[in-house]
Amino acid sequence: AATVPTVATAQAIPAAVVGIVDLDRVTRDCTACKAATATLQSRATALQNRQRALIAPLETEGKAIRDAAEALKGKPADAALEARAKAWETKRNNAAQEVQRTQEQLQRDQQYITQQIAAKLAPIYSQVMQRRGANLLVEVGNTVAVSNSVDVTNDVLTALNAALPSVQTNAPAASQQQRQQPRQQPQ
Repeated sequence: AATVPTVATAQAIPAAVVGIVDLDRVTRDCTACKAATATLQSRATALQNRQRALIAPLETEGKAIRDAAEALKGKPADAALEARAKAWETKRNNAAQEVQRTQEQLQRDQQYITQQIAAKLAPIYSQVMQRRGANLLVEVGNTVAVSNSVDVTNDVLTALNAALPSVQTNAPAASQQQRQQPRQQPQ
């Protein structure tokens, strides 16, 4: 019996069925996102107020020390003035460190909030795509023109609100946060 050669056929790629999502709107308008944004804005305002409260007396004290040093007209400063200057420098450094720590914590909190939202969005994308029959989901910012019929933003927003009624706005301590994140394997 003779064998007949056959040509291997590649599986055809299905036609693209595209859904569009406005992620800016989703992350701005979701219930948990709004609450988290308000909390972070409140903390940022508190930081600005604290920074002003730290700076004002330091500026006053620094000016007094500079004026006292200038009044010496080149003579060496006495021990009391040097002690005041050193204490002022320590206060200034401590204030700068406090502000920096608080800014870093705000950044960690923002990243933690973003991680929580992203973790909930990933399965929502698949669910919405399946429900709407899409096999490709594109962020609206990457499109030139789009029909409203392919916009799934409301679907994603509704599902996110249901899946994520709130988020934690306080990031775990840095070492604890690193343990919670899965280790990425080198590729």
